[in-house]
Amino acid sequence: MADTPYRTLAARPNADTLVKPGELVDVVEVTPLTLADRRIYNLLLENAWDAIDKPVTHVIAKSLLRGSHNANDRIGASIERLMSAIVRIEVVWDGDPAIERVQLLGGNVETLRSDGLLEYEIPARLRKIIGNSTIFARLQREVMFALTSKYALTLYEMVQKRGNLRWRASEKFTLEELRGILGVPRGKLGSWSNLKLRAIDPAVTEVNALSDYVVEIAPIKTGRAVTHVELRWWKKDGEGQGASARELGFSKVGRKERLTGTAEPVAPPLRPRPATLDGRGAPLRTETYETARLRHPGYDIYYVEGAWRDWARGREPAADPDRAYLAFFRTFAERNPL
Repeated sequence: MADTPYRTLAARPNADTLVKPGELVDVVEVTPLTLADRRIYNLLLENAWDAIDKPVTHVIAKSLLRGSHNANDRIGASIERLMSAIVRIEVVWDGDPAIERVQLLGGNVETLRSDGLLEYEIPARLRKIIGNSTIFARLQREVMFALTSKYALTLYEMVQKRGNLRWRASEKFTLEELRGILGVPRGKLGSWSNLKLRAIDPAVTEVNALSDYVVEIAPIKTGRAVTHVELRWWKKDGEGQGASARELGFSKVGRKERLTGTAEPVAPPLRPRPATLDGRGAPLRTETYETARLRHPGYDIYYVEGAWRDWARGREPAADPDRAYLAFFRTFAERNPL
């Protein structure tokens, strides 16, 4: 008897990663989306995940969709583009390959308060696609927010979807298929040289620098013209993954120059770790700081440590200071959203 396929809905998001159905990765955008649109949509999927295949409405705080932007004006524009976006998805329907055209987002209500809520729906046909999905991409939250172009984010999702395939490390696409998946607007980057220079090369550079995979996109010619490409990927070794983690710790400012070799890497300023303010707490482990940085990008982890130790002064010492610090950090982030 054949093994029952693993359902995408059985995969769970966690503090560091979110799950995206594979059918929503290799989509051809009839209506091109921006980088902010793609990020917001991933967060909407994550928020709805526990009941994403059910005919229910979902609610999310707008502050969770803002990213590093302080106002909500971009959220409304992104929501409207997502509502109007029609995508073509390759699916298997009744045992045969098919093309399905669906809207990404259904009706919604946005409260106008800056700290308000967004109530939204997943369209019925899309819920069915997600419910039948058996392959997915697991996206690292920190990488998703670090990538600076929609082409890089799309390429990252493509590789995350394919990275765990056991007997496959490459896939071929026609040039038009790749344009569609990357969301290149019609009439833009028409030649291979322009597509490579403006979209592919910068995306490959970013994904190679920040993700756990090495990626290549090689041209394939028919006669003298490039008509296809081959996407290749392989997992980085420990040293390579460590280099990616270090780059994620740098500011985005100057990243392009660092990655292209046009500037010397500048180490982030050293910040002394705060002393144990209560005179009794043991120093936290290095891994704890790394975990805090991954779970809560954008926060000053040492400032929060100081706040935690101030709060803990005079209380019974924690049996596990590292876990206590991370629990405090979670509450701190919820009460002090960026």
